[in-house]
Amino acid sequence: MNTNNPYQAEGSFDTTRRHANEALERASDRARDLANRGMSSVTDAASTAQRQISQYAQATGRYVAEQPMKSALIAAAVGAAVAALVLIVRRNSSRNNYY
Repeated sequence: MNTNNPYQAEGSFDTTRRHANEALERASDRARDLANRGMSSVTDAASTAQRQISQYAQATGRYVAEQPMKSALIAAAVGAAVAALVLIVRRNSSRNNYY
């Protein structure tokens, strides 16, 4: 290539710029496509999770309606276990502050 001719160098520069712009457009299109597919996957996963949570909530509601005493005892046991864990953690963290 003869770089002494300014018109030829300008044409090469324009060609390079055009190729670079085309490559950027292809990369941009691909990134947009990947982002759209990712958002679609997230939306599908969220919809599935919401549907499952709704099913669990309905099943829990039915169980509580069918077994109110048993449900209350289970809730009390879980509450007592959580309270015991909180007390143990607080006691251990207060002991660690002294060392």
